[in-house]
Amino acid sequence: MDSEGLHLNIDYVGSSGIILSPEQKAALQTSLVILKNSGKFHRVYFWGKILGVKDDYFIAQGVGRDEMEDRKTFYSKDCVHWGLLPPATKAMREQSKLAKGRFTGDPSYEFEHTEQKKAEDGEEPGEEETITIKEEDRLSSVIAEIDEDVKIVPRAAFIKTPEGKVIANRSFEGLSVSESAKLCSYMHFREPISLQEKTLLQKANLDKAIDFMDTLEEDIPKGSWSLQFERGSGLVTLRSLLWLGYISYHVPGTRLYGSCYVGNGEKNLDLPFML
Repeated sequence: MDSEGLHLNIDYVGSSGIILSPEQKAALQTSLVILKNSGKFHRVYFWGKILGVKDDYFIAQGVGRDEMEDRKTFYSKDCVHWGLLPPATKAMREQSKLAKGRFTGDPSYEFEHTEQKKAEDGEEPGEEETITIKEEDRLSSVIAEIDEDVKIVPRAAFIKTPEGKVIANRSFEGLSVSESAKLCSYMHFREPISLQEKTLLQKANLDKAIDFMDTLEEDIPKGSWSLQFERGSGLVTLRSLLWLGYISYHVPGTRLYGSCYVGNGEKNLDLPFML
């Protein structure tokens, strides 16, 4: 959610138990403005919080003009001082999956994973190999995975320019109440996957400037989102059942929308068996 007006926007996700203390709100309001100015970001978002055993990580993201590509992720333990997380590479993300259990809250902590080296044909099993994974790298990988799986925005909130940049749509006036009740009105804020597999006939009715991302309607497994209206029809919330703790909100008929994640950073792998 946008750091501007954070103290008001955080109330939209309060029904899910996501709340900040007055001290945390005050500290974030100030420190995120400083972060925006020092990093020369176009906009700064409060991403959420990952819960650890000893300490929690508050997460913020600074974006440039192109909000999909120009993105940097920061973490803080006191809502005041922010540290830059390393970009999550493919190798880092694969290695981070080996770390099991909850985050400790210490970014310098190292998880250890022991596995046996694969033996060649006719040879005996090889020696055991220990792989160390820094918590800081694991944190970056989990945030990247959550963004890829469940970070969503309302349809038409962003447009793709002829140069290929993804920018906020100034003419976006919000979804209507009837539109906001449909999963096809929300899109994954990442490079499309299923859209590329569509035929030219299926793409014929799509607007290239707006429909350049995958919709939630095509998510597998079906039923991985819980859509609910609150305050009559004055607020719509979408909760992810794949990453428990992720919630997105939109106020129909207005430009107000955002999302937040507060959880332990563990994916709900049992979801297909629960539906």
